[in-house]
Amino acid sequence: MKRFITIVAVLFVCLLLTSARIKDIAKIEGQTVVQVIGYGLVTGLNNSGDNQLSTHTVQSVINMLKRFGLTIPQTNPRIRNVAAVMVTATIPTFSKKGSKFDVTVSSIGDATSLQGGVLLLTPLSLSDGTIIGFAQGPLTLGGYEFTALGSRVVKNFVTSGRVPNGLVLEQDIQGKYYDNQQIRISLLEPDFTTAVRVAETINRLPRLQNSAVPLDAATIQVNLPSGISQTEVMSFISQIELAEVQKDVPARVVINERTGTIVVGGNVQINPVVIAHGGLEIAIQKEIVFPPQPMIALYLNRGYTLDSIMKIIVKEQMNPAVAIDLRAPTVQDIANALNLLNVTPRDLISIFQALKESGALSAELIIQ
Repeated sequence: MKRFITIVAVLFVCLLLTSARIKDIAKIEGQTVVQVIGYGLVTGLNNSGDNQLSTHTVQSVINMLKRFGLTIPQTNPRIRNVAAVMVTATIPTFSKKGSKFDVTVSSIGDATSLQGGVLLLTPLSLSDGTIIGFAQGPLTLGGYEFTALGSRVVKNFVTSGRVPNGLVLEQDIQGKYYDNQQIRISLLEPDFTTAVRVAETINRLPRLQNSAVPLDAATIQVNLPSGISQTEVMSFISQIELAEVQKDVPARVVINERTGTIVVGGNVQINPVVIAHGGLEIAIQKEIVFPPQPMIALYLNRGYTLDSIMKIIVKEQMNPAVAIDLRAPTVQDIANALNLLNVTPRDLISIFQALKESGALSAELIIQ
């Protein structure tokens, strides 16, 4: 328990004492990603594909074979080695023709496994239907499934997988980042204080004095010098991205009740408070009362049933009251104070909730 809180404390102290580059907490407006999608077929499955009741798969196979000059009967075709899939990918802007990207493949029929499958040539398009590339290649699942004599062994999900470098772009992905000698910087996490600090940092850079203005909690506008070339624009953007700024970290305590994980931010403060915590554990056990040994057989042969009694055990955890008086606490001080309570992480969840209700916790409490 003590080691758990100490590790979290040291981690956040290290984070708070390190400045972040602007490129790590923000992005240039226009530098984003596009998502593409397509419908395709995976072949080469070991009798684990869609069955003949999946009409869309049957129709897709028939249409594909017609392109190769083959005609097959449409009555009950057996194509259990084929599965219909959706293919998706995320592509950053400014990607050029010929670039390769991973694609995600997921079954949309009743295929039981895509293990060993190969994705056939599949066009991928934008939301407006524009085809920007084609994907093809063998799948990697990161899992497996084996069945034999009614037994089944499975690791991870086997109805979805990836094709590494399976997508090849057929056209450039355009993006606009520079307009009217201005660029805009968007913070990944909007914050007024951080936006002001970013603008102040940019205004201290060479040839960019008084050029940055924070527009809101997430946007900083930078006016570049007039008459500069495209190469100079790239140089200014690189200079801005590499500049370091002190990010303002809000005071937060994040609690995950499902896993019992607690993360305490570095700006969290606890006002003077006295804490007394005791856990109550109630166990109800059922005990069967047996008759004397020589009488058990006769007792059961006559149709009698064994009697049982319910035994209730109550255990109360008693911890002494602990006074916490932290005038200017650090994360390590909070960790040391909480360690004095000698409680489990799940008990700490209840303590933090009580601290918030009492007004002693000066932080935002986030429960996941």
